[in-house]
Amino acid sequence: MSPRRSYDQYCSAARALDLVGDRWTLLIVRELLAGPRRYTDLHADLPGVSTDVLASRLKDMERDGLTTRRRLPPPGAAFVYELTGRGRELLPVLQALGAWGASELGERRPTDAVRAHWFALPLLRALEGEGLVEVRLEEGEFHLWVGAEGDGPVYGEGPAPREPDARLVLGVDTCTAVAQGESSLRDAVRAGRVEVSGDGTLAKALREA
Repeated sequence: MSPRRSYDQYCSAARALDLVGDRWTLLIVRELLAGPRRYTDLHADLPGVSTDVLASRLKDMERDGLTTRRRLPPPGAAFVYELTGRGRELLPVLQALGAWGASELGERRPTDAVRAHWFALPLLRALEGEGLVEVRLEEGEFHLWVGAEGDGPVYGEGPAPREPDARLVLGVDTCTAVAQGESSLRDAVRAGRVEVSGDGTLAKALREA
């Protein structure tokens, strides 16, 4: 575990950066907002991070009260990492950072990795109401708990665990346009760039927009 570094400034922003300002820390939080994850899963969904750096960051985050580690019961018997309540409080921070950085996306570079669930937080910002939404992109599927509060995950990989209130099928280009504020999700639905199905309130609101 690396010694905690500090800016030694009596400022709340500086104190926050003492905890989450290191490279990869906030991206680990992004992944753990989906719920408990194994080390191997985290490493697979954080392309570019070395095993040593990931292990070090996870230890630092556990020390600082942002994550915990526990062993799953048999037959899993693997260790998983998950956010504490303090760690989950970083959701609006990541949302604000994502909104601020959306204009930097530009065209996808040949070296850019992409995972379907990386669009979960931008779409979560774009959806209003409350309910479970399943999203399908070319890169894969994920689901969102819109308006969710409490200790549970805000999104998850793969199909929804139950019948969702809405299903969305769209492309990465449309997701990017929504994230950048170039198009609202409702405008994209009206333009035929998002296919909406389902009988829940969220689906009906999008179709009637």
